[in-house]
Amino acid sequence: MKKNILFSAALAGALLCVAPSAVFAIGGPSGAKSSYQIQGKLGAVKLNPYGYSPLTAVIMNNGYVLSDVKVTIVPKKGGQTISYPVDNQIVKTYGGIPVFGLYPAYKNTVEVSYTKHANGFEDEKVTEKYTIVTGAITLAPSGLLFQTGVPFESVDVKKVDKEFADRLYLVNNCPGKMPGKSSIAVWNSPAGGALEWNDNSNVFAVDTKGEVRWYFDSDKLLEHNNMFNTGIQMGFRQDNDGALAWGFGQRYVKYDLMGREIFNRQLPLGYNDFSHSLNNAQNGHYFLRVGSSDTKRPDGKNVRTVRDTIVEVDKDGYVVDDWRLYEILNPYRSDVIKALDQGAVCLNVDASKAGQTISDKELAELDKHDAFGDIAGTGIGRNWAHVNSVDYDPNDDSIVISSRHQSAMIKIGRDKKVKWIVGAHKGWGEKFKDKLLQPVDSKGNKIVCEDGYSKCPGYTSDKGGFDWTWTQHTAFIIDAKTNKDVLYLAAFDNGDARGLEQPAMSSMKYSRAVIYKIDQKKMTIEQVWEYGKDRGSDWFSAVTSLTEYQNDKDSVVVYSATAGMQFDLGKGVPVGDPAPELLEFKWGAKEPGLQMKFKGTGIGYQAMPLHLDTAFNRVK
Repeated sequence: MKKNILFSAALAGALLCVAPSAVFAIGGPSGAKSSYQIQGKLGAVKLNPYGYSPLTAVIMNNGYVLSDVKVTIVPKKGGQTISYPVDNQIVKTYGGIPVFGLYPAYKNTVEVSYTKHANGFEDEKVTEKYTIVTGAITLAPSGLLFQTGVPFESVDVKKVDKEFADRLYLVNNCPGKMPGKSSIAVWNSPAGGALEWNDNSNVFAVDTKGEVRWYFDSDKLLEHNNMFNTGIQMGFRQDNDGALAWGFGQRYVKYDLMGREIFNRQLPLGYNDFSHSLNNAQNGHYFLRVGSSDTKRPDGKNVRTVRDTIVEVDKDGYVVDDWRLYEILNPYRSDVIKALDQGAVCLNVDASKAGQTISDKELAELDKHDAFGDIAGTGIGRNWAHVNSVDYDPNDDSIVISSRHQSAMIKIGRDKKVKWIVGAHKGWGEKFKDKLLQPVDSKGNKIVCEDGYSKCPGYTSDKGGFDWTWTQHTAFIIDAKTNKDVLYLAAFDNGDARGLEQPAMSSMKYSRAVIYKIDQKKMTIEQVWEYGKDRGSDWFSAVTSLTEYQNDKDSVVVYSATAGMQFDLGKGVPVGDPAPELLEFKWGAKEPGLQMKFKGTGIGYQAMPLHLDTAFNRVK
C-alpha cells in the first residue's frame, strides 16, 4: 500500500510538470487523498514549521481531530527524556502534534500517543513512533574562533540533583561582533543614543546533559542592514501562555516555542534603543527598558537618552505610562561612575582601560565638548543610570529597577516618587535621605556601615554579614514570598566598584548571588542568603548575569555569565575568556543542586528554566 501511495505522489508530480490539465489526475479515479509521504496513521512531518525553530516539527493531523495527545522525545543513550502533554487548543493551533526538543544533526525517535476522531470513523487510541531527522545547529560561535554551528565550544555538567534533572534552560549569550552584522549605525540626530549596540546574540535551550534541544534562528528574524530590524536580542521572558517575549534594538517581539509569530513591533516612536530588560507584568502589560528618542535638557540641548527610561505598553502596543528616570533620580550623582572599571562597562568591554577610573575633571570635559551617547558619564544624554532590569510589583502598582551605574536597586511608584533605595547612602543628597534603607540582622538589630554607608561588614571577601550590591544585574521581586509590607528581592551582585573603589589587584574582586528581605514599613533591609563570595575572583562576573527565584521548585537560578573574564591590569590585556556557570539552588541551600560550566560562548548574558507545561498544555 505504501509503495502505491509513493508511486501516486510521484506520478502526480510528474504530470503537474507536463501539462496543466493533468492536475485532475491527483483527484481522479483514485479519489482525493494525501499525496505526501507519511510514516504512521497521521500526516506528514513538517520540520521547522514556521522557519525560526529548526529543532521543532509538527506531525500533521491528516484530516483527523486529535485529543489526549502526549509527546515523548526518546533520548540518546544516557540522555534526558523530554515528555509533555498537549491540550486540544494547541493541537488545533498547529494543525497536528507539536514536537519540541529534537536533537540537532540526529535521527530522532519521537513517540506520540493520541485519540483520533473523524466523521464516519470509530475513535481510535494510538501509540506510535516517528523518525525525524534534523540538521546541524546554525548559530554563530564567539568571534569565529571555532567551528560554526554550535553556541558553545563545550559544557561541563558538574552536578545534577534528581529534583533538577528534568530541567531545560534557556540561555541567551552575546558571542560578539560579527563581520557584516554589527554596528551599522550610530544615532546623531538628536545627539547621543546607544544604537551601536548591534552585536550578534544567541538564544538556545540546553538540557541537564549539556545537549542543545532548541534554538531560535535569529538570522531569519533580523535584517543586519536595516537598523530598525536588528540589534542584540536581550530580555527574554516566558509569558504565562508559554511563549517567549524579548526585544532587540528598535523592536520588541513575541514568538511561541514552535516559532509562530504572535507579534513583532517597532518601539513606540517616542522611545528608542531597547536592551537588557523586558518585564512581562502580571497585568498583561510589558515594561521595556529603553531610551527617550528626543529629550530637551535643562540647557536647551536635545538628546537621545541612554538606558534611563522605562515605558509600559499594553497588549496591543499602546503606551500606558513611562518613567523618565533622569527626572525622578539625580543624573549627576557620580560616586559610582567615578569608581567604575572603565575596562568593562557592561557589554562595552575594552581591555586597554582595565582598572582605570574616570575623574571629576574628565566628567566635566564631557559637558564642555557636548559629548553625548553611550558614555559612562553623568547628565542626561549619557550612560549615567544603565538600567539593566525592571520588575513590576502589583501590590502597590510600582516598579523596581536595577541601575548598574548607581549601584542601586530602586522602587518607584506610579506617581513617579521613589519609595526606597537599596544601595550605599553616599552621594544621594537630602532629597532621598529618607528613602535609603537601613541594614539590619536577622533579629532586627541595626547594622552600622562606614564611609557614607558604602562599606558594610560584608565588604571584604573574608568577612561575613551584610553588603550592598555593586554594579548589580536583575533586581527581581520574589512574588511568592512578597506582600504589601515585606518584599523579597533577588539580585546578581557583580561586585565592580565594591565600596565605591577599585581594589589594588583585580584578583580581589568577587561576585555574589544575593537575596534581601525588605520591610517596606520599617524601611529596613536584611540579607537572607548569598552565594559566591568564597569562590573569589574565579567566579567574578564583571558584567551581565542573573539571579532569579523559581516558584515551581522553590529554588534560585544563578547565571554567572562572564566568570573567568579577567584582565592584566599592568598590560591591559585579557587573561581569560568568559566561562559562564549556571547554577540552581533549593531555597536556602548553601551549595547548588545543579552546576553547569560553559566554554567558548563569548559573553554570557542570562539563563533561566524553560517551562513546557505552559507552552503545550495551557488548559489546566
